[in-house]
Amino acid sequence: MANSQNQGEAHGMSNEEMMRHLGGSLDRMPNEVRVILFAGRDDDDNVFSQVARQSLELFSKMSKKVRVEEYPLNHELARKYGIETAPTLLFNPETYNIRWLGAPAGEEGRTFMEILFLIGFGQSSLSEQSIRMMDDLDGPRSVKVFVSPSCPYCPQQAVNAARAMVQRPDLVSLELIDIQANPDIADDYGAHSVPQTFAEDLLIGLGAQAEEVFIQSLQKLEEQRIFIPESTAELVETDLLIVGGGPAGLTAGIYAKRSGLKTALVEKGVLGGQVATTPVVENYPGFTSVGGKTLVDIMVQHALEYIDIFQGEEVLAIEPGQPIAVQTSRRRFNTQTLLIATGATHKHLGIPGEDRLSGRGVSYCSTCDGPLFKGKKVIMVGGGNSAVTEALYLYHMGVDVTLVHRRDNLRAQEYLIKSLKDNGIPVLWNTEIKEILGEERVKAVALIDSKTKEESNLPIDGVFVAIGYSPSVELAEKIGVALTPEGYIKRDERHRTNIPGIYSAGDVEGGYKQIVTAAGQGAEAAISIFEDLINPYWKQGKK
Repeated sequence: MANSQNQGEAHGMSNEEMMRHLGGSLDRMPNEVRVILFAGRDDDDNVFSQVARQSLELFSKMSKKVRVEEYPLNHELARKYGIETAPTLLFNPETYNIRWLGAPAGEEGRTFMEILFLIGFGQSSLSEQSIRMMDDLDGPRSVKVFVSPSCPYCPQQAVNAARAMVQRPDLVSLELIDIQANPDIADDYGAHSVPQTFAEDLLIGLGAQAEEVFIQSLQKLEEQRIFIPESTAELVETDLLIVGGGPAGLTAGIYAKRSGLKTALVEKGVLGGQVATTPVVENYPGFTSVGGKTLVDIMVQHALEYIDIFQGEEVLAIEPGQPIAVQTSRRRFNTQTLLIATGATHKHLGIPGEDRLSGRGVSYCSTCDGPLFKGKKVIMVGGGNSAVTEALYLYHMGVDVTLVHRRDNLRAQEYLIKSLKDNGIPVLWNTEIKEILGEERVKAVALIDSKTKEESNLPIDGVFVAIGYSPSVELAEKIGVALTPEGYIKRDERHRTNIPGIYSAGDVEGGYKQIVTAAGQGAEAAISIFEDLINPYWKQGKK
């Protein structure tokens, strides 16, 4: 696939070199991409139109294959195409029915580049499985994907939809809607988290989906959770297969490959795990302060120099043995060893209204969803480092945030607690949430004082939850990997599980749940795996 190859070749380049490289790739496109920007008139131009104009100017300078035109909202072309909001972008409107309500900034710059390549090459780059499902589409699909420039998950879902549109332009139309530029549209659809995907005004995706799961959701017009591939998937043979693309998995890949092991990594979601959505990291050696997504990008760039990464693939089945057989949503792996580095997922409150209003004001990612709540009143539930960090992030974004904690003291580090006090962020102590209230979206929460048992309702617009993480051990449990009483993977000092050839590393093992410790565990596991492959303990009948 041209765009993935271009991205891989570009790692390690300076920004100037990167621009030249991308420009050369755009020049090789067989088709010209005509991008039409509809912006406000000079007297009512908005900041999003200005950002869109600057971004398009940059892309047009890269290559003559990208032709940019701009018209005001009162132009006859705006009336022809039914454009009512600024900024709106169209791409080759004579061929494709795609419009972008917003500006290709931040994370969405990646989406914009992918769309240029998809249209310029005239190829969807969908998997064979997805193409077969698209061929069976039974009617038109009008797709809306709500996105935000601050959301690292959004490009995956937006590109899924763009690929479907390029594959079947006769049936699929697409709107990418920036919730920051278009909060009224987001309110109309109750899209208070991103990404959210609608087809024919029906919700078909809450969060980012693997490609085939998205295509199946589009086909069936209802959200799908899993996709079972046909048995004709490609076979990949490795010494080590890593499941999970967080700091532990990425570090393990680097160390394993440098030891001479043929290594591949599979990640169903966003590379970097929890770090990708952490607003600011201030305790990673070498960086006084760094954005979580920036740190992830550095790690991924480093790992890509060594290993093959299969992103957007979900592991469906694992068969222990020699070799270990692993079936993903796209292919089959035969591997001598397997490292489970699946990390952990956000804990839920488990109270009435939480699941029903998820994405309707209930959020687990301030980086993704915080911009929509600027000027609104929200609560942040939790008392650890994550809760306080995200509360500070929301506060500095202009959100009216109150911290709610069930105890009378915080578990966060002292400097975070001091920042909370210095910024005057209120805290409701000894307070628990009984229920999240609202019909179509969050309107209030029912609270109870854990000491006095006094109950009250607090009107709010959003509930952000940061109460810790639960280990992602579903795959491990399926194949009989032993767990600790706390629910983490049980392993020895060399990261070996009870099943020969299967190892673990990172947050899935419990421990301190820090980026640096996860990376260290990944390195330890890789070295252990290398030594065990030289002298396999399972062939000796003992560990």
